[in-house]
Amino acid sequence: QVQLTDSGGGSVQAGGSLRLSCVGPGYGFTRKCMGWFRQAPGKEREGVAAIYTGGTSTYYADSVKGRFTISRDNSQNTLYLHMNTLKPEDTAMYYCARTLTRGTCPSDSWETESTYYYWGQGTQVTVSS
Repeated sequence: QVQLTDSGGGSVQAGGSLRLSCVGPGYGFTRKCMGWFRQAPGKEREGVAAIYTGGTSTYYADSVKGRFTISRDNSQNTLYLHMNTLKPEDTAMYYCARTLTRGTCPSDSWETESTYYYWGQGTQVTVSS
């Protein structure tokens, strides 16, 4: 079982920044697709960003392009989501996720929940106007 622990959420004003972190076991970071999802109250979970830990490929939802950056530090077994210029509509529970097997992120389904097998417990982000 792979345990992912995400953290870094909090309450900020619009225009502020936060950095989310997701820590996993060392063996679980090698050449995997990892992503960040979010779920706002009453809405479905949506893919925010994804990254292939064995390379440089990244993917972003249109709603966060230019504001959010996904990165990883394989030496620390940590996935990050740097969030800048936050908006009230970014308010949600944020989850990190990892695919079951090795491989790059599928370009046509990186934002689909079923692509991922392991999930973090979530960290709340609240942006006030």
